[in-house]
Amino acid sequence: MEYFFQQLINGLTLGSIYGLIAIGYTMVYGIVGMINFAHGDIFMLGGFAALIVFLILTSFFAGIPVVILLLVMMVVAMLMTGLWNWAIERVAYRPLRGSFRLAPLITAIGMSIALSNFIQVAQGPRNKPIPSLVTDVYHFGAITISLKQLVIVVITSVLLFAFWYIVNKTPLGRAQRATEQDRKMAALLGVDVDRTISITFVMGAALAAVAGTMYLMYYGVASFNDGFIPGVKAFTAAVLGGIGSLPGAVLGGLLIGLIESLWSAYFSIAYKDVAAFGILAFVLIFKPTGILGRPEVEKV
Repeated sequence: MEYFFQQLINGLTLGSIYGLIAIGYTMVYGIVGMINFAHGDIFMLGGFAALIVFLILTSFFAGIPVVILLLVMMVVAMLMTGLWNWAIERVAYRPLRGSFRLAPLITAIGMSIALSNFIQVAQGPRNKPIPSLVTDVYHFGAITISLKQLVIVVITSVLLFAFWYIVNKTPLGRAQRATEQDRKMAALLGVDVDRTISITFVMGAALAAVAGTMYLMYYGVASFNDGFIPGVKAFTAAVLGGIGSLPGAVLGGLLIGLIESLWSAYFSIAYKDVAAFGILAFVLIFKPTGILGRPEVEKV
């Protein structure tokens, strides 16, 4: 039983990271109706931004407290990725907003490849390791919980509540929900649709940056191809939970993390991705909108 609970804790930690990335996918899809396949690489950029901040701060301030170090890494990563995603939306997606549906999809894949290759050229193809920032470990019998696992779960919970509150209780959230329902009518009623969409892209990028910083802290390494696999799994999580639903994105992330962890513990680790995507297919057969998704209403 102790081994099972240990894998549950590991799965919840990994799933929290997937959930943070998945929120960005589901927010953009809910408002614009497109899948931003470059979002996984925005997550990777957030990790590299946090890595660069870590190297600069530890070079000039050797004794800086870990809490301040992580906070600065996270804030700078959020600012940098927010700027990147704002520029991507303005340059690559906005001109194609009224085009046929495949055009933004192809552009998103192109942006993903461009960002990945840019980091490969700028930072090199080798993995970039950092020393462990948080080393505290708590033992509860045979179960081990590290402080960094607690940090990841707590940050995911706080950010989920914060973004749920923004979307449901603030004027910006009303503008986002109006834009999601009918962009033309929202514009006629005074909503700045372009600004709302840009802010949504920035918000999604900020969450991806937090996930990238947590990923760097948890695994202690950054690589230019880190965005592909976590990005695909986060997209899977968004679809599994119900794309367009913020709680569904986090729920899907947690489920994907738990499936991976438990499958790796009790079966072959080589097939953990097969298990995750297989369960996704099984769920969508019986519930095509995802676990918490709502069926789309066609406007006529």
